[in-house]
Amino acid sequence: MANENRPIIIKKVKKVVGGGHHGGAWKVAYADFVTAMMAFFLLMWLLNATSEEQKRGISNYFGPVGMSKAASGSGGLLGGQSVATDGSFEDSKASPAVTMLAPQTNAGEAKSEGEETAQKGQVAATDAAKIAQANQVSAQKDDEARKATSAEQDKKNFAEAEKQILQEIQKTPELAALKDNLVMDQTPEGLRIQIVDQDKKSMFPSGEKKMYDHTKKLLASIANVIKKLPNKISITGHTDDKPYNNGADYTNWELSADRANASRQSLLEAGLDESRISHVSGKAATEPINPADPSSSQNRRISIILLNSKDS
Repeated sequence: MANENRPIIIKKVKKVVGGGHHGGAWKVAYADFVTAMMAFFLLMWLLNATSEEQKRGISNYFGPVGMSKAASGSGGLLGGQSVATDGSFEDSKASPAVTMLAPQTNAGEAKSEGEETAQKGQVAATDAAKIAQANQVSAQKDDEARKATSAEQDKKNFAEAEKQILQEIQKTPELAALKDNLVMDQTPEGLRIQIVDQDKKSMFPSGEKKMYDHTKKLLASIANVIKKLPNKISITGHTDDKPYNNGADYTNWELSADRANASRQSLLEAGLDESRISHVSGKAATEPINPADPSSSQNRRISIILLNSKDS
């Protein structure tokens, strides 16, 4: 009885079946997609790689360039005109657009661009040369103007210095008596101040390099004026043609140079800056003031020149 009352249990087993085969349709779709993308990128590349003229040529090639007179279709209601041009496309006369894509066009364009670049470079070089030449001319003009201004200023300064030197020696009776021993003039080199021997008044003892006291005072008066100017100074000694005794080691060359150097020292002691001295030299009797009388006392002199600013 117990077995009869026991419930009957039915167990259902669910069978799991794997997904069926979907086929290869997706592969075809994917391949079409990839092909389309390749075509798209090729198109973009061609658009970027070709020039405007080439693009117009391609457009003319694929576009309708004229309507054919030949009818197409049945000639009835659906009859129309053909977009194709008469004759074969390979005919160069019928397809001018093809000529635009010819390789010669690219070479011509490259040559034209190269010539244009070279021409621009040549123009730039010419302009640079013109600018450099203009700058050089401008600098030359500025230099000439500066020299002209400097020369004009030198003339004014020298005229003023000459006047001040005369005023300076007039302050002392002893120096005023040496007025005839002082000769001043403006030369191409600058203001020349010469201390010249006279028959009755010499600047140096005969044959000696040591100057008299009045000569030293005269040089000090000159230094008081010329030390205010910036010009360089040259000092030259001159003698007459009277020679020393035969066999003497000391000649007029040494004497003229020593007198010039003694004058330099006297100017420095009076306050002249040593950097102002350009050169000191002795000329002996080679440049006489009185060529008609080489032994004249006037040929014995000290020449002090305030050099022009352009020569300083």
